[in-house]
This record gives sequence, structure tokens and C-alpha cells, in this order.
Amino acid sequence: MRLDEEVFAVILAITVVGSVFAIAQVIPHSIEPFTAIGLLDAQCKIGEYPRHIIVGEPVTLCIFVDNHLGKVGLFQIRMKLGSKDNLPTNTTPLNSPTILSFSVVLGNNMNVTRKVTFTLNETGINVAIVFELWRYDTAVNDWVYDGKWVHLYVNVTEVIPP
Repeated sequence: MRLDEEVFAVILAITVVGSVFAIAQVIPHSIEPFTAIGLLDAQCKIGEYPRHIIVGEPVTLCIFVDNHLGKVGLFQIRMKLGSKDNLPTNTTPLNSPTILSFSVVLGNNMNVTRKVTFTLNETGINVAIVFELWRYDTAVNDWVYDGKWVHLYVNVTEVIPP
């Protein structure tokens, strides 16, 4: 009868493990909603970011936006200029005028990558090109800063330095 007891123990173990797994699948999981923004180069890849920009010449970058809020979202990306001492925070947007903006609608678990082309008209060293993520909040019927941004430091000159 030793074999019957061992078989019973194995069957009991499989039943317990299977029950625990089944219960874990049924219990609702609390997922933290989030959004994301990313900065990519002109080929919409990570890596070949410009370090020097010539005044008046077009620059192309790509912006990635990701929605995991659990619902459809209306997002706006705002481009602003800052510096090492003047960047947004997780709670406060950059206090600079918006140079360029565009809006996108994204379903839950969806993302988009958009090319953005712009020119800069003034020279500067370590100019921060900032892209902020904003979303439309229907509870207040207005755009709210999402606390997310990306930036790139560039030198803006009349000619490319040697």
C-alpha cells in the first residue's frame, strides 16, 4: 500500500498547486496607471542625437508617447527651451513659452512615435530642448501637466564648430 499513499500525496500536491494557480488568476490585480514619453533621434532610434545645431536650419527628432492609464487619453506634447538651471520637475512644467506642440489620442496600452521638425533662431550653449507631456483631464476640462518630460542639451551656433 506504500505506492497508493505516494500516488495520493502526488495527486494532492498537484491539486493544491493547481488550485493556488487558479485562484491567483481569478483575483483582480491592481495595476498602477502610467504614461511615458521618450526622445529618439531623426531615424526614431536611440543614439544619434544632435549636439550642435545651426541657427535657422531644420532639426528633426522623434517623440514617443505611451498610454497605460486604463482608458483612452488625449495627450499634448509641448516643446520649450530651458537650460541646466531651468528644467521642469515632476510637479511643475517649465516656465518658458511653448515653441511647438502637437496632440495625439491614444487608446489604453497604445503608443505612438511622431517626427518633429523645428528650427531654433538664437545661439546658446547647453540649450535644453524640452518636450513635456500634458494630458486633457475631463474632470477639470483643461490640460494638466503629466509630470513627465524629456530633454536634450545642444549648442546652437551660427556655424558648426571645427
